[in-house]
Amino acid sequence: MGPVALPAWLQPRYRKNAYLFAYYLIQFCGHSWIFTNMTVRFFSFGKDSMVDTFYAIGLVMRLCQSISLLELLHIYVGIESNHLLPRLLQLTERIIILFVVITSQEEVQEKYVVCVLFIFWNLLDMVRYTYSMLSVIGISYAILTWLSQTLWMPIYPLCVLAEAFAIYQSLPYFESFGTYSTKLPFDLSIYFPYVLKIYLMMLFIGMYFTYSHLYSERRDILRIFPIKKKKM
Repeated sequence: MGPVALPAWLQPRYRKNAYLFAYYLIQFCGHSWIFTNMTVRFFSFGKDSMVDTFYAIGLVMRLCQSISLLELLHIYVGIESNHLLPRLLQLTERIIILFVVITSQEEVQEKYVVCVLFIFWNLLDMVRYTYSMLSVIGISYAILTWLSQTLWMPIYPLCVLAEAFAIYQSLPYFESFGTYSTKLPFDLSIYFPYVLKIYLMMLFIGMYFTYSHLYSERRDILRIFPIKKKKM
C-alpha cells in the first residue's frame, strides 16, 4: 500500500495559513473597531472626543499592540517572510510610545497628539492586515497591493513626528513626577527624561532605516504586481 495522503486541513501549510488568517483577521477587527469608534465619537462630540481618546479605546489599542509582538515570533520561526529587524524597530517604537510614554502619564493621555497618533497607526494597520489576510488565502487585488505598499510613504513619517511630539510633551511630566527615574549604587542614577531625549534622536535614525527597507520592499512587490494603466 502506498502512503496515505493527509487531509488538506492536517497539512502543515494549511494549518500555517489558517493560523495566519485568524491572526490577521483578529488584528483587522481590533483596529477597525478602534477606527470606527474614533470616527463615530468625533462626529458625535467633535473636538471633545479627542481629549478622552485614550480612555475610550486605549485598552483595545494596548491589546492589539501587545498581540502584534507575535509577529516577531512569526518571522523568527519562518511562518512570515518579513525581515526581523525592521519589524522589531516598528514594534519597539509603538510599544515604547504607547506603554512607556502615554500609559504612564495621565496628563499625556489627554493630549490631541494621542488621537492623531492612533488614527495614523490604525489607518496603516487596517490596510496592512487586510492585504496580508487576503494574501494568505491567495486573493490579491492590484489596487489593494498598491495601497498597502504606498500608504505608509506619507503616513509613516507623520507617525514618527507624532511619536516625537508625544515624547516632547511628556518630558515635563517625567521631570516633575520622576517616573522611571531611579538611583543606583555608587552614587549613580538614571534620569529618565535624558533616556527619552536619547531615544528621541534614535527614533529618527530608526525611521531612516525602516523607510529605506519599506521602500525597497515596495519596489520589489510592485514589480511583481504592477498596476496597469487603462488605455485612453
